[in-house]
Amino acid sequence: MTADRQLGDIGTKLLLENDRVRVWEVRLAPGEEGAVHQHGLDHLLIQVAGDRIAVVPEPDSEGPFRQFLAADVVPGAVVEVARGGIEAARNIGTQPYVEVIVELKD
Repeated sequence: MTADRQLGDIGTKLLLENDRVRVWEVRLAPGEEGAVHQHGLDHLLIQVAGDRIAVVPEPDSEGPFRQFLAADVVPGAVVEVARGGIEAARNIGTQPYVEVIVELKD
């Protein structure tokens, strides 16, 4: 990771944090890309709304997504993801995208 890179928040809004979890809401308008961020914890992605989403990984990402990945949104889908990713999310669909991320603290 380059020293001058600025990482943003994992989500749009922090909903809850306690000693076991951190819960984020992610909202992206069509065509919008979130901040480049790093996943320091294993987490669950819960898709709520939208039609197409993409993961845009950084070259030094050590997470499971190391190449650009585009996928259909399946509202209600829950995906378990290992820590290590340095990436941004991009709404490549025509509908607003909404997701909940639950970070699992050790």
